[in-house]
Amino acid sequence: MINIAILGATGSIGTSTLDVISRQSDRFRAWALTANNNVERLYQQCLDFVPAYAVMVDENSAEQLAQKLKNHPETQEIRVLSGAAALDKIASDPDVDYVMAAIVGAAGLSSSMAAAHAGKRILLANKESLVMSGALFMQAVKDNNAVLLPIDSEHNAIFQSMPGQLMTANSASSRQMGSLHDFGVEKILLTASGGPFLNKSLSELSNVTPDQACAHPNWEMGRKISVDSATMMNKGLEVIEASWLFNATADDIQVVIHPQSVIHSMVSYNDGSVLAQLGNPDMRTPIAHAMAWPERMASGVEQLDIFQVAQLNFQAPDFERFVCLRLAYDALRLGGTAPAILNAANEVAVDAFLNEKIAFTQIARVVEQTMERLTVHNVNSMDVVLSADQQARNTANELLQN
Repeated sequence: MINIAILGATGSIGTSTLDVISRQSDRFRAWALTANNNVERLYQQCLDFVPAYAVMVDENSAEQLAQKLKNHPETQEIRVLSGAAALDKIASDPDVDYVMAAIVGAAGLSSSMAAAHAGKRILLANKESLVMSGALFMQAVKDNNAVLLPIDSEHNAIFQSMPGQLMTANSASSRQMGSLHDFGVEKILLTASGGPFLNKSLSELSNVTPDQACAHPNWEMGRKISVDSATMMNKGLEVIEASWLFNATADDIQVVIHPQSVIHSMVSYNDGSVLAQLGNPDMRTPIAHAMAWPERMASGVEQLDIFQVAQLNFQAPDFERFVCLRLAYDALRLGGTAPAILNAANEVAVDAFLNEKIAFTQIARVVEQTMERLTVHNVNSMDVVLSADQQARNTANELLQN
């Protein structure tokens, strides 16, 4: 039985992971479930899966959960922990085999890093771990013989479309990867749906509401990631993530808008071939792939009906419309703490938008001005990363006050 710790169990990735586990209960056990403060959902998940541990970052929520679990004989033995440090403990526990790192944002960095230092198989859905501290994270994976498998549908598609010898000999077993071009790869084609505002005029964007921004046409996601999809910051973060996962430069990665979200990404080769991974837009596919790798197993996702799809469209992104995507490329090329600054400023700006404090179009402005104000430093320790993160948050909040 393979024990899985799900960091961020009540979110969309967490619930999809539990759905896959329920279909493969003879192979996998939800050994630990964690959440921030969603007591009711984590309580129900504990009733359904009876993990050994349940963790809530919020201490009051943990107390409520513990009390509720005591009322059921089958859940009385579940150990309830609280606080952010408990996430690191769970991610590195000797009884854990796989860690689903699905906490959104910078909040997931510490526990993802703990899993890397503990040599776990990391199913990485927390892209910020690589965006903020890519060099440190990849070094921790390598030094501790961890196995790093991407869960984002795009990166999982790239992983599946890469040369087999590269994936077997390098990223999956955490050895140092050579240049993509050494394996005949010309370019990574990272697909993007374009979000809900792809066809809106630029003048209309300043008036969109949080609910409109969160209404993604193809995927069910949390509100923060949905807004990032609408601004295409999510795709920008994925460009940075891909650069670390596949040892690619900014020029090696091309974003392709593909509204149907059927082709999840592609890899172009020097012989003219382009390999793509297709499927219905359902996160259970990459989750099941990473859980079973190098094998395959049923995920519960319906087979793709290519006759029903009938048509696939592609277009280049407009950097005037999607300023956040341009800023992400800028941060990748700058390197050092620039991606951490980008990510932190964006988290602050998106939160302000969701709370109706700024307009949708101001998100990119806050991020850009924060990047302009702060000095980029080389990353040689987590302290440098965390300092840049805090400085960016302070600067972005100052900009929101003006």
